[in-house]
Amino acid sequence: MTAFTYFKDQWTPIIDDYLAKHLASEVKDQKISQIMAYSVMAGGKRLRPLLFLATLNTLGKKIEEPEVRIACGIELIHTYSLIHDDLPAMDNDDYRRGKFTTHKKRGEAQGILAGDELMQMGIQWIAEGSNSAQLVELITKAVGPNGMVGGQYLDIDSTNNASVSGDAKFINKMEWLKTGCLIQASVEMAAIFAKASDIEKVKLIDFAKVFGRSYQIYDDLVDVVETSEEAGKATHKDEAEGKNNTLTLLGIDQSRKELTDLIKQAQDDLHGLNGEVLTGFLDLYQKVL
Repeated sequence: MTAFTYFKDQWTPIIDDYLAKHLASEVKDQKISQIMAYSVMAGGKRLRPLLFLATLNTLGKKIEEPEVRIACGIELIHTYSLIHDDLPAMDNDDYRRGKFTTHKKRGEAQGILAGDELMQMGIQWIAEGSNSAQLVELITKAVGPNGMVGGQYLDIDSTNNASVSGDAKFINKMEWLKTGCLIQASVEMAAIFAKASDIEKVKLIDFAKVFGRSYQIYDDLVDVVETSEEAGKATHKDEAEGKNNTLTLLGIDQSRKELTDLIKQAQDDLHGLNGEVLTGFLDLYQKVL
């Protein structure tokens, strides 16, 4: 068993348990609590909270309840983004994490509200767990107009837009904002919270930037190499819907080469750190290479 597998198997159940218990206990209206919990507890890789905790582990920071609360706050924010991204006005997806999307299960209005509620509670948990205005500022910037939401706007604006289909600079920016910003924030918040040295922080942020960019390329490849059952969501739809992304720009073979190059770069960025757990996150990509 690798260090990453051991870490993931240790902390994923703790994350899941915390999410289930605290969504149930901290939301006064049971119906609202159930709607919020529906997509959160549907599963998922818990990639972003695990990245936060793995970065703490790399830096030798003890992980206790406050750290888990911050990590779970990140997961609430990520799930909000998925719920809203799946809405009919956005990507109009029926399945996520192997289940009906929130709006298909509960209705469109409830989906919008569930996303709103998860975003606000996610920020609350991060603030309470960290007692740090710096972490709150970092996460809100990462998901705001200059981050994830800005990237989602560019994604919508570029769909069926031939003027950007060959624009690598635009596609890199769009994919970085909509996916990479929250991934970088998950690592950077941990580095700040654990009081990493300047050298450690540079290495970790460099790794996070590369991992954040590579993860969207991986996700683009999932759309063409996995079935809907394997991915837990609709696949083979990006090109049909006129999406412009790295895969439509470069093709499968070149996208795989780009991903392989980024894996090597991410590994190099962790040189000199106790980065065995963080390096293990890159193993996720093997299924599309």
